[in-house]
Amino acid sequence: MTKSYIIDRQKQLKQSLIEHNLTAVALNPGPDLTYFTGLNFHLMERPIIGIFLSEGSPVIILPELEQAKLSGLEYEIRPFLYSEDQSSWSNVIKEALTEAGLKTGKLGVIPRRLRLLELQYLEVASPKMEIISAQHMISSHRMVKGDYEIGLMQEAARIAECALTAMLPAIKPGVTEKDIASKLVSRLLHHGSDPQLPFFPIVAFGPNTANPHAAPTNQELKLGDLVLIDWGANIDGYFSDITRTFAIGDIHPELEQIAEFVMEANAAGRSAVKAGITANEVDLAARKVIDKAGYGEYFIHRTGHGLGRETHEEPYISQYDQTILEPGMTFTIEPGIYLPNRGGVRIEDDVVVTKDGCISLTHQPRELSQLLIEE
Repeated sequence: MTKSYIIDRQKQLKQSLIEHNLTAVALNPGPDLTYFTGLNFHLMERPIIGIFLSEGSPVIILPELEQAKLSGLEYEIRPFLYSEDQSSWSNVIKEALTEAGLKTGKLGVIPRRLRLLELQYLEVASPKMEIISAQHMISSHRMVKGDYEIGLMQEAARIAECALTAMLPAIKPGVTEKDIASKLVSRLLHHGSDPQLPFFPIVAFGPNTANPHAAPTNQELKLGDLVLIDWGANIDGYFSDITRTFAIGDIHPELEQIAEFVMEANAAGRSAVKAGITANEVDLAARKVIDKAGYGEYFIHRTGHGLGRETHEEPYISQYDQTILEPGMTFTIEPGIYLPNRGGVRIEDDVVVTKDGCISLTHQPRELSQLLIEE
């Protein structure tokens, strides 16, 4: 992450604070803080708070043991360090807010991220300050990706697909869902994914494929089963998220049929994407195919979700999201049909909005592939 990226993002954030009549925004460790600083911290028992002001340079409150991460920064950030003596933390945080001029005013926070731990310290340090949600404001910055970010996501998709291709020969009757999930994780790391995966892969066999968020179990694979795999890779904090469904030998004709409908819905969703339409129009395009086929009640989730530094972020490709799509927005298209106790099919691609359509970052075949079974 270059100096110019960070400085530009902080300038844009400062302008947003002014437009939204906010004095500052407080961010704790996670994708938002990393986006605006290039720094990586993990959530722990010690609070870390980055404060970005409408006037003046940012402030960061952190334990002394994290101080080294600030060395060599090419932009100004004012550190306030505290020791292991927990009784001193409140005073350090109060000093930081006073120095930042936050005795009063409006402080934006991210409800999905900020913990009660940090919130209470902020409230005690500056009781007259009004604390409000800045979720939409911060999300609006991260929704549209630049070429640098899209390039990382493209590489994350390539690595994920290479890993799956290398692992497919291991899928054969008798293996368990856990066996395949562990092999896939190994392949993801081998092919270049960063160790902190977007999520642990979903690997589901047979009836378990009807659970959209199934966790791998000791279920053994049998002839006639569907296999659903949902996986992704991480490159420098940017993710891919892909789902494909396979058949082991001959499967029930209805399962073959729903796979065709899901593939058509996926294509319809991707075809609908272009700048200027709303997110819910994409959902409708995919959902319409499945509704027409008579399986609408078995499509039990939204068509997709934003993707980037988080596996689920804005915009959400749902019936209820009126976000107007812009070039550079990245999200998934992942319709599915799930027949309880029988099986389910999902096909998930990662796409980038362009002026006239979208580009798919994922290229794994979408057809229901029948994996070869050795005699």
